[in-house]
Amino acid sequence: MESSQSGGRQRRTALSQINVTPFVDVMLVLLVIFMVTAPMMDKGLDVNLPQVKDAPAMSVKDEPLTVTIGAAGEISIGKTRVASVDKLGAVLIQATAGNKERQVLLAADGKVPYEHVAKTMAAIRAAGIEKVGMVLQQEETAK
Repeated sequence: MESSQSGGRQRRTALSQINVTPFVDVMLVLLVIFMVTAPMMDKGLDVNLPQVKDAPAMSVKDEPLTVTIGAAGEISIGKTRVASVDKLGAVLIQATAGNKERQVLLAADGKVPYEHVAKTMAAIRAAGIEKVGMVLQQEETAK
């Protein structure tokens, strides 16, 4: 700081720079804290859970059913053959035991006409099954 004397009075000039030292100190402290606590984040707390007798069994999610359409148009659910698309709905209801939340995967041969695949999907939907997925084979890329 400069001070000049003119007439017995001191005149101070304003600082033209911001002091960043406290800011850097705080940031370094935070960095050290995060570096120390980060390894502890992966570890959980060891908890002794209470023991229960006669606990109700939890339901296990069912594996999805796979409906397969072969190259000749034959339909099967898992290893069970279905006579036609018209009978697919009844067989699906029986296979899912009325569970409309069960997922059904549709695997169709690449040579099957799209019309046949669409009719099969419609039959699956008509059986009340909302979760329908398509099984696809990923193309191999030439190297």
